[in-house]
Amino acid sequence: MNSKSLYYKKTAARVLISALILVTILASAFSFAFADTSDTNESSDSSATTLSSDSSHSGPPSGGPGGPGGPGGSGGPGGTPPDKPDGDSSGGPGGPGGSGAPAGNPPDKPDGDNSGGQGGPGGAPGGSSASDITYSGSTELTSDTQESGKTYSSTNSNEQALLVSDGTSIIDKSTITKTGDSDGDDSDFYGTNAAVLVTKGTLTITDSDITTDGAHANAVFAYGDGIVNIADSRITTTSNNSGAVMVTGGGTLTADNVTAKTSGNSSAPIRSDRGGGTMTINGGSYTSNGVGSPVVYSTADVTVNNAEMTSTASEGVVVEGKNSVTLNGVTMTADNNTHNGKSETYKAIFLYQSMSGDAEDGTASFTAKDSEINVLNGDTIFVTNTTAEIYLENNKITNDSGDFLRIQTGAWGNEGSNGGTVTATLSNQRVEGNIIVDSISTLDLTLENGSKLFGAIDSDNQAKNVDLTISKDSVLVLSADTYVDSLTNEDSSNSNIYLNGHKLYVNGVETEANEGTYEDVADNSEAAADTENSDQAESTQETAAATDVNNENTSSTLLYVVGGLVLIALVSAAIAVSKKRLNPNHIRKNLKNKARDPEARLPDLFCFMIRV
Repeated sequence: MNSKSLYYKKTAARVLISALILVTILASAFSFAFADTSDTNESSDSSATTLSSDSSHSGPPSGGPGGPGGPGGSGGPGGTPPDKPDGDSSGGPGGPGGSGAPAGNPPDKPDGDNSGGQGGPGGAPGGSSASDITYSGSTELTSDTQESGKTYSSTNSNEQALLVSDGTSIIDKSTITKTGDSDGDDSDFYGTNAAVLVTKGTLTITDSDITTDGAHANAVFAYGDGIVNIADSRITTTSNNSGAVMVTGGGTLTADNVTAKTSGNSSAPIRSDRGGGTMTINGGSYTSNGVGSPVVYSTADVTVNNAEMTSTASEGVVVEGKNSVTLNGVTMTADNNTHNGKSETYKAIFLYQSMSGDAEDGTASFTAKDSEINVLNGDTIFVTNTTAEIYLENNKITNDSGDFLRIQTGAWGNEGSNGGTVTATLSNQRVEGNIIVDSISTLDLTLENGSKLFGAIDSDNQAKNVDLTISKDSVLVLSADTYVDSLTNEDSSNSNIYLNGHKLYVNGVETEANEGTYEDVADNSEAAADTENSDQAESTQETAAATDVNNENTSSTLLYVVGGLVLIALVSAAIAVSKKRLNPNHIRKNLKNKARDPEARLPDLFCFMIRV
């Protein structure tokens, strides 16, 4: 083989090797770019899944299925409604009360607090009077005082760990403990066995721990002219008749961000007794674990704002007599699963008059706004032996076990006149559940500001009287035949009352209303949101799939381009070899002769670069 032939073969080999190196470099660059695109697509898919998950709803609340109801159809002239049960008369008032029973023998309260009380209406209450009470504090503050990090304690019956009888005092980061039993009225009416008692002056407690372990050992007690402000503190009581924060005799107490737990029977964390007072609870957590221990027992004016309230055995709220409870932005969970004293029903909110003398006769008031009320057992509200006002606005009420409102005779008061007289207003309020009204009870019910009631009213046709008022933007959806004595509806066609296959009687006459099926707006809103979220998720998935297809098409195109370039390079190299244009002398000669023609020297430059 001559040197020229060997030279051409070596040059051809170099061209082929250079072409292979070029292909390898281009392929590596392409693989890296494609892998980066795949990672981006995987990230996009993950984001779409999270969006779908985060945007999902737990499902619409229960409500009438189907499309919007049509205009009210004719209910027909209607036959004779079922007769009311015999004995419709409300009965005459009870006889005058006798003299007060001795302490220890009053009618039972639902929380088991058998405080001495009157034997009947008009009787004098039993128990001691304020003038008979003497106080004894292990530590007593009588003038302005400020202390921090101290310990106050008492182990003696009818002795307070800390007594404030005058002045304005502040205690901070303190520990207060109280043991020792007491046996009754004086400790619950006047605070004689409390851990902290303020009878006059003002006491502020911050960042402190207060515990009691003794019968009738209430933790923090304001009586008479006493004022208590407690904040950022923790309270625990373990024995019976031992509340966490308490007022009587007109005392005033404010609690901010307090955590309170009670374990004994008749031990409401937020408690009041004879003579009442004013309590304001802001934030914090209040839990009762005993029988007959509602979270709030009110013979006072009690307001609870933005707190968590939990009862594991008793009611959530009890209002006795002419007193009130207001809940604002509260989360309350009540599991009344054990009867106590005379109680015959399970309920979450109880308004009544015990006749014990601890609460003045009058209107019991319950208000709840912007709150969450979870009823785990029994009725949501029960009223007996009292006049009551109920106002509910924009609350979320959950009850899968009982009726919404029960108004009827109970175990308190004089038989035949111990029903309930209730005025109830629902404003922008959704409620599911029936309303029960017995033959000695009355109800004046108003639905306003877009309220919705899903249930039946007096389905047994036994109520003494029921008056119903409905605004044009409110809705009543029947779950059974409903009986009212009067109906005032801003919508004269009654198209906002959905019969739902049942009948509506007004003063004994079957009344026309909407025979269509109500489609709950709440259901529609959530369903629409679910559909929108589903569409968004599908759209995101389709976009990701389209991106994958585009990437694949781009990759194929790039492969074709690279392959074509390599093929052109190989063919050019072969042609150059066959024409012997890779000889260095030939290249240098062409470069010199064609220096003025750049386009003509490009193939030679390419070959020269390969040679070098």
